[in-house]
Amino acid sequence: MNRPFLRIAAACALSAALFGCANEPPKHLRPLSYQMQVEMKLKSLELDAPILLRIYKQESELEVWKRGPSGQFALLKTFPICKWSGELGPKIKQGDRQAPEGFYTIRPAQMNPLSSYYLSFNLGFPNAYDQAYGRTGKHLMVHGACSSAGCYSMTDEYIADIYALAREAFDGGQPEFQVQAFPFRMTDENMAAHRDHQWYDFWRNLKEGSDYFEATLQQPKVNVCGKRYVFNASFAVPEDRIAADRPCPPYVPLEDTAQAGPQPGGTVLASNPAHAVQAR
Repeated sequence: MNRPFLRIAAACALSAALFGCANEPPKHLRPLSYQMQVEMKLKSLELDAPILLRIYKQESELEVWKRGPSGQFALLKTFPICKWSGELGPKIKQGDRQAPEGFYTIRPAQMNPLSSYYLSFNLGFPNAYDQAYGRTGKHLMVHGACSSAGCYSMTDEYIADIYALAREAFDGGQPEFQVQAFPFRMTDENMAAHRDHQWYDFWRNLKEGSDYFEATLQQPKVNVCGKRYVFNASFAVPEDRIAADRPCPPYVPLEDTAQAGPQPGGTVLASNPAHAVQAR
């Protein structure tokens, strides 16, 4: 008997003992929709495989990716975002109604089965990058319903499947999953169209992580130092000594980076330390 069935049966038994069971498990334990199960089977993806989410404001889309048998991520489903608030650009302060942009990490404690918006999970804003710039705000979610004051609202139907996919990935052993939140699809054409925007340099930094994922279909390793995101770096010091608001310590790109060479924001060590160069 599989784990989801046992978990649902146990929840229903407890509910029956306390309140009487109406043949339906609690919403946060409901099985993935049949349609999504079929899509996974067609794409040879396992229910408990790791996930990764990508969000695009301008296109109002949220993508769910799952790691496939090859070890690379494959696109499972693109969900329309019902509503997000604010404009293109990151969240700056509490009350600005901006939905965050950046790279966020979701752990089981951030999942909210008792959300007033059906189901939700907290993006973890402000992350280390946001904190380095003194940005403020809290309770920034991906949730159900269709209203937003700085969140990404997905409707109850869609958040039920997204929540179930995250739950099953956690149950399968994934300790955390990554959310990549972008202003738009990070194509060269879109970047050129926004080259005069005040957040262009920030978006160029986000594009480094986006390009890596699209080139490798692997989740980028994310650090923050020098007040910027640094992707796929192996540092010369323990990572607990890296500070988001201080210059990056020496590092080298990991072997599987999509683009080797000097990375912005720190000193990059060559294989021979004598050949180290300072990034511009």
